[in-house]
Amino acid sequence: MTGTGPHPGGEPARSGAEAGGRAAGAAAGGGEGETPFRSGFVALIGRPNVGKSTLLNQLIGRKIAIMSDKPQTTRTRILGVLNRPGAQLIFVDTPGIHKPQHLLGQHMVRIARRTLQEVEVICWLVEASDREPGPGDRYIAEQLAEVATPKILVVNKIDQVAPGEVSAIAERFRQLGAFVAVHCISALQGVGVPELVAAIEGLLPEGPRFFPEDMITDQPEAQIMAELIREQILHLTREEVPHAVAVQIERVERRPNGVVYVPATIYVEREGQKRILIGERGRMLKEIGRRARMEMEALLGSKIYLDLWVKVKPDWRNKQGALSNFGFRD
Repeated sequence: MTGTGPHPGGEPARSGAEAGGRAAGAAAGGGEGETPFRSGFVALIGRPNVGKSTLLNQLIGRKIAIMSDKPQTTRTRILGVLNRPGAQLIFVDTPGIHKPQHLLGQHMVRIARRTLQEVEVICWLVEASDREPGPGDRYIAEQLAEVATPKILVVNKIDQVAPGEVSAIAERFRQLGAFVAVHCISALQGVGVPELVAAIEGLLPEGPRFFPEDMITDQPEAQIMAELIREQILHLTREEVPHAVAVQIERVERRPNGVVYVPATIYVEREGQKRILIGERGRMLKEIGRRARMEMEALLGSKIYLDLWVKVKPDWRNKQGALSNFGFRD
């Protein structure tokens, strides 16, 4: 499930693709006369909370990105690999583009913007429930106008509006830029997603298979576990607490009895946030651990012993050293 491989921007991997990989497409797709194999990277971009991670999970058919109704849930770039008979689509789920309030936010926005330059197709997700573009959408449209990469407008959450409204809503967003296609979908329900995938595949160039067929994400196992813990914190806490949290997995230890021991530390910025996370008599921390453990067991198919601790690291979101230690590197 996990492993290493080429990332957008990784020079050895991508330069190899540019130098010889595209020419190798015929070989990857079979002999003369056969349909050539297509491959490429596809960016999922948009404002925070428009459903990018939900769409990624729907596309891959597995949960590889955490989801919540809180903005800035996704903090790092996540790759999801979709293997099809004649193509490999590598989706890049990016942090939501927003006006950053701290160093962590700046890091997130840099990742999203840089990704626009490193992919073959851009899918811009907007919310049908917004009904018309807002300032954040117009800001993203300005960023997209500077990029020549083919763009698909993806109007998500059509299940939240009346069917008769969808076309008019899509047209309002379409006027913000030049798009090769417009697709209206419900990422949550899967409506319109197969048609979107077919459209993306048609835009990809001939090329090699970048990742093994059995690989669906480049995320290390420990990183996925850390995100599953953070997901439960997002669900169970409010206000500033979810955004002030970082999670580190100390190690993943497979014991002889089949149990996987996972010690993890949750970092917050203030003592008050620590008290909230622990809760009265430790009840909140126990519930976070219980929910995260269930997700981990479903992921690994093994019994998990999750050992959670909470520590305070003041103002870590504005300290470059702390960001680097937590894996937030450009």
